[in-house]
Parts: sequence; structure tokens; C-alpha cells
Amino acid sequence: MQPASQNGFEISKQAMSLGTIMQDYHVLAGKRDPQLEKDAQEWIEAVLGKKFRPGESFEDVLRDGQVLCEVMNKISPGSIPKINKSGGQFKMMENINVFQQALKAYGVNDVDVFQTVDLWEKKDISQVTSTIFALGRTTYKHPEWTGPYLGPKPSDECKRDFTDEQLKSGQTIIGLQAGQNKGATQAGSNMGAGRKILLNK
Repeated sequence: MQPASQNGFEISKQAMSLGTIMQDYHVLAGKRDPQLEKDAQEWIEAVLGKKFRPGESFEDVLRDGQVLCEVMNKISPGSIPKINKSGGQFKMMENINVFQQALKAYGVNDVDVFQTVDLWEKKDISQVTSTIFALGRTTYKHPEWTGPYLGPKPSDECKRDFTDEQLKSGQTIIGLQAGQNKGATQAGSNMGAGRKILLNK
């Protein structure tokens, strides 16, 4: 049997762990950017040609996935053939899943796509906003899209061709990104006592 003090220590360790989890939750909640959410909302409204339902928060409007699926069908017609308008939570979560699949098919990188629970359980709405921005950036790569854009235009590849002579000349240059090496000596450096070697002892 453990002493009470040790048992009390275990309880306080669990409480500290729960406190850390709650701090992490508040950090995640705190990284939401109202301006980015407003920009994303305005872009969605411009794409759909209709405003969000008044009085509902950004995440509540998007939560069932219907609005996101409608946006995807406007950007890429027919990419989501069936949008669930009614049914239980699994039908609504299915909307989110087909939206995510359509995003990837459209060209949004997998790492930019939020997890279903980020939206459905409102765990990380900032990630949902980031995904909407990723979709907005991806529209630049589709010339058939003539609607509004969201976020900066992605940069194009800037391919450079170097001759063999240019490549060889670059091998003889010492890069100075780490500083310069002129005048570097170990003169005058004394690190502790000198080493004594005793022979024939």
C-alpha cells in the first residue's frame, strides 16, 4: 500500500496533466484569427452569391459541411454529386469527408486539409480557416475559375539553367553564410590549466 503523500502526489500529477491539456486547449482557441475568418466568410459568400445565416457563428454555419460542399461545387462543378441536407451526425460528417476528398482531387495539398473533428467537434477552427485559404490559393492554378480568389497567388516555378562552367566555378567559392574566417587563429586562447605529461614515473 502506498503512503498517502505519495498517493496525493499522483493525484496532483494527474491534475497538472489536466491543467496542461486545458492550457493547450486555450492556446488552440487563442490562435483563431477573427480577421482571417472574416475574410474566409466573405470569400465563401462571394463564391456562393449569398450571405451566411444571420446570428450564427462562422464555425456553426460550416459545421454540417453543406456550405463547404456548395462552395466546392461552385468552384469545380459536379465534384460533389450528393450533399446530405438531412440525417444524423454521420450524414453531416459524410459531407465534410466528401468535401475533403474533393479538395484533394482539386489540387489542395493533403497537409493543408483539416481533420473532420477539427470542424465537427470544433477542435481547431483555425485549421478549417487555413484549409479554406488553401482552397482559395489553389483556384489560381485553375484557369477555368473566373470567380473571386482568396489569399496571395502562389509563386510559379523559377527554373534556372546553369552551364557546367558556372557550376564548377561555384565549387571554388567558400560561402560566408556562417560568418567570415579571416584572421581566425587560436593564438591567445587559454582554456584552463595546461596538460602535463609525466614520463618515466
